[in-house]
Amino acid sequence: MRQKTDDTHEDSLDYPQQRGCVRGRSQRRQCLGSDRLKYPMKRKGWQPGGGENAHGDLRGVDEWERISWDEAISYIVDEIKRVSETYGNRSIFCSNDGHFPGGSVSKVLALYGGFVPRWGTGSWGSWSYASTCLGVSAGDINDRYDFYNCEYVVMVGENPTWSSAGNPSYLAKSFKDAGVKFIGIDPFYNDSYAAFEAEWIPCRPSTDAALFIGLAYTMLELDAEEQLIDWDFLNSCTIGFDADHMPEGEDPKGNYKDYLLGTYDGIPKNAAWASEITGVSEENFYKVARILGKDTKVALLTGWASARTQNSENVPQSFMALGAMGGHFGKSGHMTAANCSSSAFNGGPALISVGSDGLPEIKNPVAETDIICHAELWRAIVTGTYTMAGDGANKVPGVVKDIDIKIIYHDSGAYMQTADDQNLGIQAHRKVDLVVSHAMFLTSNAMYSDIVLPITSKWEAEGGLLTGNREMVVYYSKVIDPLYECKSDQQIAELICEGLGLDPKKVYPFDEKQQLMNQLLDTTVMDGGRMRPLVTITQSDLDEWGCEGEPQEGVIDLAEFKEKGIYQVPRSKGDQYSFIFYEDFVKDPEANPRDTESGKLEICCRTYRDNVNAIGYSTIEAIPTYIASAEGIEATYSDWASKTKGEFPFQAFNLHYLRRSHTVFDNVLQLREAFPNPVFINAADAAEKGISTGDSVLVSSPRGKSLRYASVTERMIPGAVGLPHGAWVNVDPSTGIDTAGSDNFLTGSFPTGQGTSGWNTCLCNIEKYDGEPLAFDVDVPQRIPAAQQA
Repeated sequence: MRQKTDDTHEDSLDYPQQRGCVRGRSQRRQCLGSDRLKYPMKRKGWQPGGGENAHGDLRGVDEWERISWDEAISYIVDEIKRVSETYGNRSIFCSNDGHFPGGSVSKVLALYGGFVPRWGTGSWGSWSYASTCLGVSAGDINDRYDFYNCEYVVMVGENPTWSSAGNPSYLAKSFKDAGVKFIGIDPFYNDSYAAFEAEWIPCRPSTDAALFIGLAYTMLELDAEEQLIDWDFLNSCTIGFDADHMPEGEDPKGNYKDYLLGTYDGIPKNAAWASEITGVSEENFYKVARILGKDTKVALLTGWASARTQNSENVPQSFMALGAMGGHFGKSGHMTAANCSSSAFNGGPALISVGSDGLPEIKNPVAETDIICHAELWRAIVTGTYTMAGDGANKVPGVVKDIDIKIIYHDSGAYMQTADDQNLGIQAHRKVDLVVSHAMFLTSNAMYSDIVLPITSKWEAEGGLLTGNREMVVYYSKVIDPLYECKSDQQIAELICEGLGLDPKKVYPFDEKQQLMNQLLDTTVMDGGRMRPLVTITQSDLDEWGCEGEPQEGVIDLAEFKEKGIYQVPRSKGDQYSFIFYEDFVKDPEANPRDTESGKLEICCRTYRDNVNAIGYSTIEAIPTYIASAEGIEATYSDWASKTKGEFPFQAFNLHYLRRSHTVFDNVLQLREAFPNPVFINAADAAEKGISTGDSVLVSSPRGKSLRYASVTERMIPGAVGLPHGAWVNVDPSTGIDTAGSDNFLTGSFPTGQGTSGWNTCLCNIEKYDGEPLAFDVDVPQRIPAAQQA
């Protein structure tokens, strides 16, 4: 009937309420939406047997028919058996590898002989593997109370007010109110910078490495007179900055300082060099370099977005080196880290550790021989070849293998929507024999499927635990019984398991209620300086639930925890939970080494270089050097030297938007009305194109075209357009134009480095549309197939 947010205690900065954002507050609209899928469906044109029977060209445009669960499971099981027996299990692709929530059927497929999985860097971009080599990890920021000790917070490519619309912005605003100054370096003056009254320094998309390298040079240039660099920190805590501190066996000429100065290549990476690439004024390079000096207490923070670009392997390393030059590690008021998601502005070890559900791991035998980078997956399915790269024995540079995928199974996630080059993804889906999706709605995955299975929401599940930051855990419980004919992912997996002649108990040895009890029994909280059980569970609780387990004494009773739905560790300034990352390391690097070859922060890191080069997509040096992105700023020009613009003169990048959480909630009408999903364009660029706010515009890339309405603003840097991430693709079959504004309908698949996707690297053009004006999203009919009518 209604929905509220956390009100279990009075709100304060020490003990903030964990309030829901506009998306979370729309959960009721989503769960009870009129477009909710009710029954299993089959595409009318699809028939079993593969080949011409599939009529794959009709995926995405065909009509649907309602079928029974028995029919749906029979179709799926028979096709899995046929393909496995005829082509082998390496002809089955499942978009979940079984390690992520909802990866149910992937475990069954693993038990049945395996499936082709995917690998890649995902949201973290090039931070994913860099953090295992360099000695610095994403999220290594100090405790939230230490931010009050900062003089500056320098944010590069961050927008927590949109992407983490809750306590992170609440905290950051309190830092600002306490006198901390904010600087935002970004292509877009977003709502976070506005809320924190940050000084905006416009910077072009995909040029962050050049930004960090240019700032490092400028600090070197100014150091002789202004003493900006913390040489003691560089000499004791890092390796590779200069010729005197290189790893043994490496050429001393390959040090970072000489690269910056251009000692051997003749190209000083100075402010003028970096300004030409980034669009940041030389004046601002000097200003920021002075702020980053060792005597200023600075939190140097970046989002993951800058690392979600082609050839971004140099981003984490050059960012770390820049922070190290100012000594911004291991001291109060000093930080250097990627700072994202719900834990933004609040670092430190988790005070609550969520327990395991106890389900067994199922080994996927096909993963030993075949695993495809997600940035080239669609191309692999369409062309029948892929680059053999990834983990273990698969790290063979440049080796190309044949592959023949016959089944695509989406048992969770929104991979059709979130993977690079959606246009190619549509071709891939139309090529195979069978596509299956579990879905609550007719999502992009479901649209291009043959069989769609309606699933339950979290509100219809037994329950579970979720965490959002180091201090809290949420207990979500069943609100309503499963609607219509919807089943849980586990129930579907068990049906398929039985159909394949397997024992479901090998995948799910106990039911969902026991899984939840296992989580509760295994969840711990920091209390009195030690981790202890969070929940008090009595024998009568176990008997009432019908579950096995040992009674235990915790800090909150089970009934109270379930009733409140949340537990949070109270905090206060100066308490025992305050934390400064790298503090022990900085005080004594020898006694507290980092987990690297040298035990130090590696500005010259041969492990990183060798690992990335072994994958075979790109070649990097052991130090961070600037490598232009395949679709970076240089590629927008037909001639870079004369600055002559080319066919696609703009860079498009995606914004994590208030309307959606990636793709989730995009169908909620209230959110579609509140947040119309425009494309953001600079006012001067718009004037040159004759575009005004509200005009329908055509955004074109080398892969596809998308219709949107324009939002003309001074908040966007010239030469770039911002297209919000995650809209459900809606291709007009008569024109081939996407009318939803799906960002990945425009992106390309160019895996680089460690398999990093180029979601924020995309060439485009934008023109005023001369056809019928685009309808506002809220007025577009919902996706409710006739087969779903009761």
